[in-house]
Amino acid sequence: MSNTFFGVAVDCADAAALADFWAEVLGREVADHPTREHAVVLVDDEGVHGPRLAFHQVPEPKTVKNRLHLDFVTTDFEAEADRLIALGAHKIRDLEQGGGRWTTFGDIEGNEFDLIAG
Repeated sequence: MSNTFFGVAVDCADAAALADFWAEVLGREVADHPTREHAVVLVDDEGVHGPRLAFHQVPEPKTVKNRLHLDFVTTDFEAEADRLIALGAHKIRDLEQGGGRWTTFGDIEGNEFDLIAG
């Protein structure tokens, strides 16, 4: 038996709003007919920039740190950090360790992700 990595599913309060945020972050399109209950950010044409992202509304709010988060690498760290903040992300912490530098952000619903200087 084999598996194919299809995508990442994210529980959320407003699927359409969160999909719009991540589509802007990733430069992708949201699939037709997003709702508060379900929305999908499509892969790009070549499929080389990561998996499909699906957002599903759940009744409970986010209460703790994510056990899984997304990492992004950029060569223009300051400009990309500013762009993420302009889209609605917020800084959680800046870190430097072992010669690496990254910032942990929260998206518009508080889900953590990292921006890595590369």
